Order: sequence, then structure tokens, then C-alpha cells
Amino acid sequence: MKLRDVVTDRPAILFVGINPGEMSGKLGHHFARPGNPFWKLLHAAGITPIVLRPDEDYRLAEFGYALTNVCPRTTKTAADLTRAELARGAKQLRAKVRKLEPDVVALVGITIYPIVVPPERGVKPTPGPGPKPELVEGARLFVVPNPSGLNASFPTFESKLVWFRQLALFAGVATESGAGKPSATSK
Repeated sequence: MKLRDVVTDRPAILFVGINPGEMSGKLGHHFARPGNPFWKLLHAAGITPIVLRPDEDYRLAEFGYALTNVCPRTTKTAADLTRAELARGAKQLRAKVRKLEPDVVALVGITIYPIVVPPERGVKPTPGPGPKPELVEGARLFVVPNPSGLNASFPTFESKLVWFRQLALFAGVATESGAGKPSATSK
């Protein structure tokens, strides 16, 4: 089943995953695998006022956010995607960003960064999560760790949460304490 993008005009944040996993593809909702903390991270970081369930992914638009993937094809792992699919997906993502005009593009997973913003010859990309110097079609860019429990570089909820809180502050949708005051009018 193809996942639908969650869209809203001029979102404060456009969240971008790499592609749907098997469970998300089966259920038709983003970040649907039980135990994936994406929805809890958004709430704990102050990005959403409630913990959404995967089947409520469409509600992100109520809070002024959008959600898409670089590649629409469901796979067991992102390693199953071809270079051609990733290049095509990055091009399509840029078109979506031009259309939606988000303030911030948040890449959900460090490996997405060089796909969306290919390094220029002789320029080393800024490694790791956090704000990035590049713009994507005029939108500021931020990278958060992949929320999957399989992420060995950020194995705990807390190790991921620090970056989701930084995203909330970067996008201007949370208080300094991380207790968050999400707003659909943060633009």
C-alpha cells in the first residue's frame, strides 16, 4: 500500500523519511512499526501537543506540519532502494518543497542528508544530526536521527530526543525547556 503524504500549506516543518518500511506499507501509515518512537519523540520534544498514533499521521497537518518520504516504495530496509530511485526521489522531494514552502525540512535519518543534498566537489558535508548550512529550495535544513530501535548510533530514546528538541527550537515551535508550544502559525 502506498503511503499518502501528509500535506499542509507552508508547514513549519516538513518531515522527510527515506522510505516506508514493511509495517508502514502494510498498514498505510508512517512510522507504524510498534516500538518506533517517532510519534513519542515529537510529543516529548514539544513538537506535537499529544502523542499521535501512526493511524493519526494525517493529524500532523492540524499542527502545521507535513510528512513525506524520499522514495515511496516499501522495502524491508532502505538498503534495498536503488541509486536511481534515490536520485529520482530527491528530485521529486525538491519539487514538493517548492510547492509546500516549509520553513524547515527535517530529514529523519542521517543517511538521507547526502541523498537530498549531494556534496559538492571538494566540499565536505557537515556530518551527524543537527542544523545544516544548505537550504533545500529556500527551506532551512535540519537532520534528526532515524528513530528506529535498530539505530546503533543513537540507541536510546533520550539520545534521539535531544535532537528532536533541537529541531523544535530550530523551527521555533518549542520553548527553551523543550516543554514545547507547537503552533501551526509559527511561520
